[in-house]
Amino acid sequence: MQYGPAVRRRKLGSELRALRDRAGLTSGQAALRVGWHQSKVSRIETGRSSAKPADVRLLLDAYEVADTELRALLEALAGAADGDRGAGQQWWHAYKGLLPPAYRDFISLEAQACRLRTLETSVVPGLLQTPDYARAVTRASLDGLPEDQVDTLVEIRLARQDVLRGDPPLELSAVLDEAVLRRPIGGYGVMARQLRHLVEVGRELPHVRLQVLPFTVGAHIGLTGPFVIFSFPNIADLDVVVLDHLVSSLYLERKEDLQAYSEAFDSLGEHALAPDDSLEFIAGIGDGT
Repeated sequence: MQYGPAVRRRKLGSELRALRDRAGLTSGQAALRVGWHQSKVSRIETGRSSAKPADVRLLLDAYEVADTELRALLEALAGAADGDRGAGQQWWHAYKGLLPPAYRDFISLEAQACRLRTLETSVVPGLLQTPDYARAVTRASLDGLPEDQVDTLVEIRLARQDVLRGDPPLELSAVLDEAVLRRPIGGYGVMARQLRHLVEVGRELPHVRLQVLPFTVGAHIGLTGPFVIFSFPNIADLDVVVLDHLVSSLYLERKEDLQAYSEAFDSLGEHALAPDDSLEFIAGIGDGT
């Protein structure tokens, strides 16, 4: 378990090493092509040093990588792995003073991912929250925060939702414990509007798949807590599991961890209501039935 930037650095380095091998170059030969010392190439490939997006472009040129999507992903990963470097091109950089590094890294992963699978046991996923619901969650999570900072954090949460309407959009699959739908966060009026929003999004956006895990299922593997699985285009090895804690987030990258959580998500989907039935279930709660 490691924090996001360290995971990103090692994933990026591993992919760059594979591309160098594919190009038939030693690390020393690669260094000569880009005008570096061999040790810099080695440090980047092992994840001991960060790589700027410009560094990645130099290496990809040296390895004659023409795939534009792959190049864009690896350059974006360089920005995420290096924390703030390259963030000037990312909208969340404007909120650097307010957002902790772990949250900035999460947003960066979310912006780069092509698919997100999540189990939520307490609250509606951030990508699906209404403004009033997001405000109530923020106030409860960060008690005593000045109102102007609450406004900014809600603004950030709503800006994150643009990934669902991008080109291509993020594919979102969410399993929601029934408790998420029953807990009247912000009051019953706010919750009713939030439930209607879930139904609208689920029906309007074909790439958003919602499933409800009803109380009648009883015990299930998701009792251990919520999680998020990010998947990325072109490179399956970049998938990562994120576990949120009160003061930090942990990132799991080992293949056995990814397999365990993927299998857990599949199991939850099998026990949950089908998407159409789930939307009817959510609408029924919203109507008070």
